[in-house]
Amino acid sequence: MGKKSYQNYGKSFRKPKRPFEKERLDSEMKIIGEYGLKNKREVWRVNFALAKIRTAARTLLTLDEKSEQRMFQGDALLRRMIRLGLLLESEKKLDYVLGLTTAKIMERRLQTKVFKLGLAKSIHHARTLIRQRHIRVGKQICDIPSFLVRLDSEKHIDFALTSPFGGGRPGRVRRKKAASGGRGGGGAAAADDED
Repeated sequence: MGKKSYQNYGKSFRKPKRPFEKERLDSEMKIIGEYGLKNKREVWRVNFALAKIRTAARTLLTLDEKSEQRMFQGDALLRRMIRLGLLLESEKKLDYVLGLTTAKIMERRLQTKVFKLGLAKSIHHARTLIRQRHIRVGKQICDIPSFLVRLDSEKHIDFALTSPFGGGRPGRVRRKKAASGGRGGGGAAAADDED
């Protein structure tokens, strides 16, 4: 009998079996650079999620085509993939799930979307904007760069209403400049109404 686990959560990533494989290290660095990731764990997390999805698809493909489990679970899996924009409407087959790549998931991240929509100057700027709560998806501010954007949410990515970029109150430096430009002793008043 194995060791009993008292953790109430599962692992979200898996370390590679061989830590110093040159091709893998190079490909990971390329992905990190292209999508502005913080560390290798972010790459491993995506790979782990992808492996789980592919395993589910593979086990469903071994079942009989008319079996209830394959029909229900297969449809649910495909629906989820289409809603996240990982598969097209025309690709409603489990075989297409096996063809998913890391790049496809990376393209659906909020960080990538913010950069591609032109809200940020670079992929790294996009990450900073998201972390500093300048970006909303719909009405909700989202400060998680790895948030996977659904197809229907894609057109609702914009600057937050409270953000200086989205017509909100100007930032600290702009307020201080305005105060010092208008009158000399306005710096303290501007600092007081910060929150």
